[in-house]
Amino acid sequence: MTDPLTPSPSEAGVAGELRHDTTVGDRPLVAWTSRPGKSLANGTEAASQRIGAHGALVATLAVGVVVIFLLAFLASRVYDAVTERDGVAGFDRPVLQAVKGLRSPVADAIAGGVAYGFGPIGMPILALVAIVILALRRRSWTPVILVVAAGAGSLAMTIAGKDIIDRHRPLRIDAIPPFESSPSFPSGHTLNATVIAGVVAYLILLRRRTVAGRTATVVAAVVIAVVVGLTRILLGAHWFTDVLAGWLLGAAWLAIVITAHRLYLTARVRGAPA
Repeated sequence: MTDPLTPSPSEAGVAGELRHDTTVGDRPLVAWTSRPGKSLANGTEAASQRIGAHGALVATLAVGVVVIFLLAFLASRVYDAVTERDGVAGFDRPVLQAVKGLRSPVADAIAGGVAYGFGPIGMPILALVAIVILALRRRSWTPVILVVAAGAGSLAMTIAGKDIIDRHRPLRIDAIPPFESSPSFPSGHTLNATVIAGVVAYLILLRRRTVAGRTATVVAAVVIAVVVGLTRILLGAHWFTDVLAGWLLGAAWLAIVITAHRLYLTARVRGAPA
């Protein structure tokens, strides 16, 4: 017989979220000082009373997907503008030529390993491992929702961006095999690594009580995003602007995911049902 005074795993998970996840260091995540922030918090709280806090979280992320698609579309238009005037894309060939000078058997092997580890096979495995560990440790569905939503959004942006731009990759004479044939813009490896490493780091950050632990977590996520992006250029798989777009779009989507989670926490603190 279940002891009615003993919290269930789901209740314990929610209690842990409200106890540990509402601050990063001394900074409260459920305090909204700007007028737009207060409006978002109030709207999420009202929605949570109808569909639950987790339902409101999913709905907020769905709206975020629409926003990020608009950002991807705007990025494509900006890309067209700068390439027509040889703007930012003017760095592409010089950067590729400079990076080619850094190639060596060891560097190429490392870059290839990074590409495989954070590619279409390795990245889903890493994300799944992170989901299982975080969900079990927290006894909560929130890490599952956040990581899955973050990954799905970044994948959707990658597919949409490639279809809209349809940019050719660097010539194979400038690349290291195995060669890739999909469109080049944006760099899917970079975008997905930025988002997944970022959202996992965010979830870990919430439970780090020391400055050193939080700093190490942030640095690790940044290093992963930077290394993945730079190795894509080293391999000749992408142009510099493909990687730059991956970083920017990834950071924008990550900000939306984190904001959605903050709104969820705010609703829970204000008493909304899970």
